[in-house]
Amino acid sequence: MFKSFSMELAGRTLTVDVGRVAAQANGAALMHYGETVVLSTATASEKPREGIDFFPLSVEYEEKLYAVGKIPGGFNKREGKASENAILTSRVIDRPMRPLFPKDYRNDVTLNNLVLSVDPDCSPELTAMLGSAIATAISDIPFDGPCATTQVGLVNGEFVFNPNAEQKSISDLQLTVASTSEKVIMIEAGANEVPEDKMIEAIFAAHELNQKVIEFINKIVAECGKQKHAYESCAIPEELFAAMKEIVTPQEMEEAVFTDVKQVREENIRIIRDKFNEAFAEKEEWLSLIDEALYQYQKKTVRKMILKDQKRPDGRAVDEIRKLSAEIDIIPRVHGSGMFTRGQTQICTITTLAPLSDAQRIDGLDEAEKSKRYMHHYNFPSYSVGETKPSRGPGRREIGHGALAEKALIPVLPSEEEFPYAIRTVSETFESNGSTSQASICASTLSLMAAGVPIKKPVAGISTGLVTGDTDDEYIVLTDIQGLEDFFGDMDFKVAGTHDGITAIQMDIKIHGLTRPIIEEAIRKTKEARTFILNEVLIPTIDKPREEVGKYAPKIVQIQVDPAKISEIIGQKGKTINKIIEETGVKIDITDDGKVSICGIDATGIERAKEIILAIVTDIEAGQVMTGKVVRIMQFGAFVELAPNKDGLIHISKLSKERVNKVEDVVNIGDVVTVKVIEVDKMGRINLSMRDLTE
Repeated sequence: MFKSFSMELAGRTLTVDVGRVAAQANGAALMHYGETVVLSTATASEKPREGIDFFPLSVEYEEKLYAVGKIPGGFNKREGKASENAILTSRVIDRPMRPLFPKDYRNDVTLNNLVLSVDPDCSPELTAMLGSAIATAISDIPFDGPCATTQVGLVNGEFVFNPNAEQKSISDLQLTVASTSEKVIMIEAGANEVPEDKMIEAIFAAHELNQKVIEFINKIVAECGKQKHAYESCAIPEELFAAMKEIVTPQEMEEAVFTDVKQVREENIRIIRDKFNEAFAEKEEWLSLIDEALYQYQKKTVRKMILKDQKRPDGRAVDEIRKLSAEIDIIPRVHGSGMFTRGQTQICTITTLAPLSDAQRIDGLDEAEKSKRYMHHYNFPSYSVGETKPSRGPGRREIGHGALAEKALIPVLPSEEEFPYAIRTVSETFESNGSTSQASICASTLSLMAAGVPIKKPVAGISTGLVTGDTDDEYIVLTDIQGLEDFFGDMDFKVAGTHDGITAIQMDIKIHGLTRPIIEEAIRKTKEARTFILNEVLIPTIDKPREEVGKYAPKIVQIQVDPAKISEIIGQKGKTINKIIEETGVKIDITDDGKVSICGIDATGIERAKEIILAIVTDIEAGQVMTGKVVRIMQFGAFVELAPNKDGLIHISKLSKERVNKVEDVVNIGDVVTVKVIEVDKMGRINLSMRDLTE
């Protein structure tokens, strides 16, 4: 039966239609927010997938260009693979919802969000987040929801909830917060150095608004919700755990995992696994469960060590950062390089500079085509964790980590006017044992400064973890978590920023949310840790950006010309501009507003191109001193090209103070000479002199 529900949300109407479409899905909600429309569905398989030890959740966010009245570009005219925005949106939907499904649930679940219409002032991403939560809550799929999501902007010091397009463009904060009725379950933020106290205030203002949305969702569930279906539990039998503890005692397991060398720990666990496989060789029903049971045995051991004994696997104090080091210029010929090492996590970032025309063009669900001047790419090869598998290109994790680092660094980048370059940083993971995304931010700061990018301030990133007990008050927050603490802990709370404030946050959790004291302590500890990294490692390695870009980087000069003169620079069918490029070896980009960027490696060529362009757009007047090329010689003098289609004559008598019998005695075709403009007559003819330069 079709039912429709509405509420006012941040000044716009949110409408949810249930039973109108997609009736064969386990749950479906047709979402309307303003004129944005998204179909959100939740489906689950009837039986669990065999042979897996994880919950197989897939989240899809499908961008269709018809939603904004566009036909896809290219030959195929059909949407291809998911855009980076679609992948990042899918991750933001996944992160708060995954912990709310039962831990022993192994049925395949797919949350699909199809964007049908886009109102620029009503975020389709937010609409999809709410839609997935509603579709799952009203379905028969086991789910400990509902949850709700709010976006927060900061405009002129005031919070704006679910900001429209104009507000987003001037906001100092792009914060997304998901909540259950009790706790915060997901935080994602990009910020312009927002202070910690202000960020906490924004998080809980969003959490408060989420409660109103959850009340609305509960009404929908009360009227339309299906009874949750029973499922086949994949929990490990307690008898197996008991048998394992007889073979390897908790004390022996603690000794196996208590080391700061990842390879040693893995070898210890391999030996234990072999013991279990040998001991249970005749119990077929247990053999397939050994890996998952061993994982959980390790997890219980590590969590007990940390929570009860405040003892970390590598022996560190709870707020202690692993050994740090940093280097720059480790790779020759690239435009900039920096390497940052934290324990067994090591990232090398390479910076490449290029003209603004090399900025990335993005054809997405916006009214106008976007371009991205700064690009951060993150790679995670298998050798970084001692594994072997072929490279298949970046996955969702790599794209997500790259986007997080990009978000963290954008607030400190110089403007196009200050630094007219497109900038690409690539973070290569050389070694990984926890929080490579934050290490990539540190390495990128070093690399950018080494490349001569005049960033406003250095940025550092760090991650905190969490181990909780039986009550909300029983927990411990860990600074700088390594891989084991991430795997077995409850939280990965990543925060990046400068000395003055936060530039990015990403929070992943495995439990049903965080209380305010936990969030406040995590933010405080990341502030302390990143301050230490900045003061003790990054700034001592390179205290400020280099004054100039490196010798292998392109040099760019910008000049402003009258837009009406652009056609003269380009010339008929591009002949003029191509001639300048051929002569000087530079690359020239011109914007519609008359901004001309001249890019090249050779400073002489750049300066010559600048002179030619200025000569084209400037009316030549008597008294000017100019440089030009001799293009034709006559008995009475030499013609000099001052600019395309602007030639002047040096009469033989004006070539030198001395008597000249033959023009070729002073100049030849192809010579570049400096001349003074003597006269521009009524016919527009230009008379030049070399003799009068010193007068």
